[in-house]
Amino acid sequence: MQRPFKGIKVLDATHVLAGPFAAYQLALLGADVIKIEHPEEVDQARYMGADKDLNDGLMGTNYLTQNSNKRSVTLNLKTEAGQEIFKKLAAATDVLIENYRTGALPALGLGYDDIKAINPTVIYCSMTGYGQKGPRAHHTVYDHQIQANAGIMASTGTPDSGPMKTGTVFMDYGTGTTAAFALASALFQRSQTGQGQHIDVAMLDVAIIFQAANATGYFVADKKPGLSGNSHKYASSELYETKDGHLMLGAANPGQHRRFVEALGLDEFAHQSYEQRDAQRAEETAAIAAKLKEKTAAEWESYLQDKHVPAAILRPMDEMFGDPQLDTRGILHRHEEVEGVDGPVTVPVSAFTFAEGGPKVDSPPRPLGADTDSVLGELGYDAQSIADFRKDGVI
Repeated sequence: MQRPFKGIKVLDATHVLAGPFAAYQLALLGADVIKIEHPEEVDQARYMGADKDLNDGLMGTNYLTQNSNKRSVTLNLKTEAGQEIFKKLAAATDVLIENYRTGALPALGLGYDDIKAINPTVIYCSMTGYGQKGPRAHHTVYDHQIQANAGIMASTGTPDSGPMKTGTVFMDYGTGTTAAFALASALFQRSQTGQGQHIDVAMLDVAIIFQAANATGYFVADKKPGLSGNSHKYASSELYETKDGHLMLGAANPGQHRRFVEALGLDEFAHQSYEQRDAQRAEETAAIAAKLKEKTAAEWESYLQDKHVPAAILRPMDEMFGDPQLDTRGILHRHEEVEGVDGPVTVPVSAFTFAEGGPKVDSPPRPLGADTDSVLGELGYDAQSIADFRKDGVI
């Protein structure tokens, strides 16, 4: 079956993680994506990641993660010729994604109104920290600044540790996923109305959505979350030590709680109301902690899951990637060869599958500017013009 975005053209004028990830999701679903980078001030993800040699070769693992299925073009947007080429590309595109500082592209004559004038049905997506309007619109932030500023760090950690950021850049990938959903929605909307759209995606908004229940609780009950670490309102839904490791429990609702305490032989805590569970939390916590040290984490996970009690072993990434469950999901793709990289490269794909015509990796991430000449040739520029552009620092 044909993938949903086959025939859709995307101009990816983004850098680092959130923006490229949004474009990557469209590329996996069949879109023709051209990634634009400055010929010298390249996407910083190219020199970021776990392998120094790859970083030095501008093929860092942060870049490799979300740039499969794209063509790579270098273009200096601060030059008149670069702006002209960009407009030619934009005139023929369905989607344009950018994550420059608010106002940066309009200042170059490449904002939404400028592109809409030459491509009335374009879907133009702007991704920033705080949005296109408001007193913070001009602020520059990354994932961890938003975590700090949006209340996430204030509820992550313990009273002893103080506020902490998360161990991964989930705000970047959450923002990229949100933008991909917004773009898919706008493409469907255009199919119904024939009209383009300007999408304004702000990391701050995504951070609030990620804290939606806490936000509602604050506005309704004037309560804000604190630093609770791995603890939970109920004793049967938090992290415990076992004989050889840690186990995260999730027996929250009454049925799960009853099955859990009966499975552990702690019948004195069964058939309790939420109020009773809250009142006896300390006693129940101590009883659970003592009981779980009798077996290994794996033994408890298997035993409790057989009784339909949510429980999961705490494990590092290497153990997680050894889980045979991943073999059934299609979440990872292994590139046997990537130009500029010695050895295979495995990257995540999409966090869902289709029965047919779903996300798929077709081609590996490209070295910087590997497709510049061919793309400019498609626009009608001859070899001499391309050579002149290169000499003048346009590409």
